[in-house]
Amino acid sequence: MDFFTPEASPFQSFWWGGFECTDQLNAFGHRVDFLPLTGHLPLIDDDYAALAPFRIRTVREGIRWAHIEKTPYRYDFSTVQAMLDAGQRHNIQQVWDLCHFGYPDDLTPLHPLFAQRFAALCRAFVDFYRRQRPDGVLVVTPINEVSFISWLGGDARGTSPYSNHNGWQVKYELMRAYVEGAHALREADPGIRLLTTEPLVSIVPPLGAPAGETRAAREAHVNQFQATDMLSGRLCPELGGHAGLLDIVGFNYYYDNQWQLSPHQKLGWNDAVPDPRWRPLRELLREAHRRYQRPFALTETSHPGVDRPLWLRMIGEECAAVRAAGLPLWGACLYPIVDRPDWDHLDQWHQSGLWDADLGRPGPARVLHQPSAEALWAAQAAVAAAPAPRRAPVPAR
Repeated sequence: MDFFTPEASPFQSFWWGGFECTDQLNAFGHRVDFLPLTGHLPLIDDDYAALAPFRIRTVREGIRWAHIEKTPYRYDFSTVQAMLDAGQRHNIQQVWDLCHFGYPDDLTPLHPLFAQRFAALCRAFVDFYRRQRPDGVLVVTPINEVSFISWLGGDARGTSPYSNHNGWQVKYELMRAYVEGAHALREADPGIRLLTTEPLVSIVPPLGAPAGETRAAREAHVNQFQATDMLSGRLCPELGGHAGLLDIVGFNYYYDNQWQLSPHQKLGWNDAVPDPRWRPLRELLREAHRRYQRPFALTETSHPGVDRPLWLRMIGEECAAVRAAGLPLWGACLYPIVDRPDWDHLDQWHQSGLWDADLGRPGPARVLHQPSAEALWAAQAAVAAAPAPRRAPVPAR
């Protein structure tokens, strides 16, 4: 029998900032590197200092695997060093993505040495990190959004390996690497915290659909959990996943995460006449928590354009309701917190951050979106007023 003891959140703040860190190949085969593109790398001190009025003390960052490992098994962590130093200067907790939509030039998830190379990266990163930060909690996301990137690269030809009808195999190989990497991280640092970051979606059939379409939509909805099920050993146990690797469960949730399966149709979240199939975020989080019974976080959320403030207020209300229900929701991450361009069309910026980019000034300069700032303060007040969630159990490892 597993014995449980109460566990407190390892995060410095409930609200986090996420800085877009993809270094992937885009749909045209071009490498995009968002840390310099958004200006975050040169402006990191300014970006961190700007978080203070919002009491954001935790951020999501990425090491950019394609940038770190130009030659197999040789690593250049100099940019990560600069970011670590900035975090220390500003007392900012950094949660690290080791693979965020990008692989070295000589690798794809289907390469026979992909998992081996990723596990080696994991060991090298922990060694690098602990040589200068021997104490304190290290929180790591091995691979970000396996469910999404396996679809983008395996079914939609939107990134490497540019496949169609191969999403399951790409997902399987990414999870092979994820599991081997998680084991390597735990061996290198038994106290490390592992944070998953998978999309949280709701997939429904058309109104009045026959039984077959209803079953297909239900199957598609449940399939969103495949990657996390592989990590926990529920699915494909031959990969070596087990419940002890399922630590903090993260969910990425955007305005377009609910849709009708076939014909594909997005469900509007703020329609004048609400779609009866739309589900509040609190319901989706409650469903996911029942599945895994682990502490969890909203690891990405944002909305483009003028509806940003409405979205932020809604997120605050939903998070407050989840915490008031006693569930261990440990954080909510605004992602991106500084605006970013489109992966495939770099001249198109999404206007989805707390700060917009002024492309007419070097940096690009940051411009606070004041309506979003006010909405964030309101969301923070709503969550602060909710009762604290119960302390989560710690599973035996």
